[in-house]
Amino acid sequence: MLHENRRRFLQRTVAALATGWTWQAAHATAHAISFPGALRLARFRFDVTPPIGHSCCGGWIPPVQVVDDPLEAIGIVLLGAGQPIVLCAVDWTGLLNDAHRRWRQALAKAAGTTPDRVAVHCVHQHNAPMACLEAQQIVDAQGDLPSIVDLEFFDRCLRRGQQAVRQSLEDARRITHVAGGRGRVEQVASNRRVHRDDSGRVLAMRGSSCRDEKLRALPEGTIDPWLKTVAFYDGDRPLAALHHYATHPMSFYADGRVSSDFVGLARKQLQQQQPECLHVYFTGCAGDVAAGKYNDGSPEARVALTKQMVEGLLAAQSDLRPVPIDRVEWRTAQLLPPPREGLDADQLQTQIDNRNAPVVQRNRPAYTLAWLRRLAAQKPVDVSCLHVGDTRLLHLPGECFVQYQLRAQAMATDCLVATAAYGDGGTWYIPTKEEYPHGGYEVSVAFSDPPIDDLITQAMANLLG
Repeated sequence: MLHENRRRFLQRTVAALATGWTWQAAHATAHAISFPGALRLARFRFDVTPPIGHSCCGGWIPPVQVVDDPLEAIGIVLLGAGQPIVLCAVDWTGLLNDAHRRWRQALAKAAGTTPDRVAVHCVHQHNAPMACLEAQQIVDAQGDLPSIVDLEFFDRCLRRGQQAVRQSLEDARRITHVAGGRGRVEQVASNRRVHRDDSGRVLAMRGSSCRDEKLRALPEGTIDPWLKTVAFYDGDRPLAALHHYATHPMSFYADGRVSSDFVGLARKQLQQQQPECLHVYFTGCAGDVAAGKYNDGSPEARVALTKQMVEGLLAAQSDLRPVPIDRVEWRTAQLLPPPREGLDADQLQTQIDNRNAPVVQRNRPAYTLAWLRRLAAQKPVDVSCLHVGDTRLLHLPGECFVQYQLRAQAMATDCLVATAAYGDGGTWYIPTKEEYPHGGYEVSVAFSDPPIDDLITQAMANLLG
């Protein structure tokens, strides 16, 4: 069993930070586009719906019993700006650690590029798989815990993805223009951490759904009300639109009914209305944002939230003003945050071994143990940013608080910054350093200490440039 000495780890981390290793620019390339047709775009989509009986959200809510609407992985391959660049959104709860790495490797191989030029993000619906291969090994060793992810199904999805990407390359289309727009989304997002005492300490969470009228009556709190869309064109013909909005994407869940939920249903409705353009949806920094103020968890609320999302999508589209693409740049960075003080591999293993404890108190520590093992092996987290003209597509890990997204926009006020979070989910929740003293659910389950804030903020500043 691994037992990482925290003091030695922190000493190495501090030393690495002093030399610039904990955050480092891994790759940055800029390409001027000198003639029309230099850039091409391939579009792909494939099914990732889990089979009946598959675990949902890490195995601590009911497994798949019925499929209300299928789950998809959707993305683009950008060709002609150096090695291909792949952007993909997946209707899963999360891809963590080596599971995330395996997805990037598979899509990179199919696209003829390297994994550092692939960004894969989960939309984060909860009636969906959450894949962590290391955590799966840990629960497998117990013999009595539900599976986290079916490995055969996981590999089958990767094969589908590779086939979809390869086929898309055969039909790649010229792109000449890009546009960035934004539309306000009304009565969807609300901050989960608004009920506080006079010192600022969080007293109760207003979650994805809420029936406590006192909590629902509280203000929206800190959110980003703007849905950002970045669209690619061949002349005046839109080929792909990448939409970004920050909220937990669940109206109701934990009932075994698989659905892409209100954000996915809105995306599908827009796709049906505009079949000539591929629509991709990314969840932004929504670690502390959900629909609880406007959602009582009823089927009727899902319909209303879907309608509000469609209106926001259409509003962002109406704001698009295509301009010729003159430059494309891909930037990446790596960070290795210190572990949360008090996390101990031996104690986590003891929790996992306790057969008298509920499932959630045994398999959730498996994710934490997987994270500690990753840090001990010094496997960093990758973040990236695609610059296309005056638009920026920023790709962040885990469940970042919405303030990171607001900071990113403030760092590049002359650009439209569209932020996708829920990339490598190994990090779990990522509060801002100011929120750690205020407690609350998200802080209580965070895997890293406040220094992760400075690492991500520094990385964002360098990526956005």
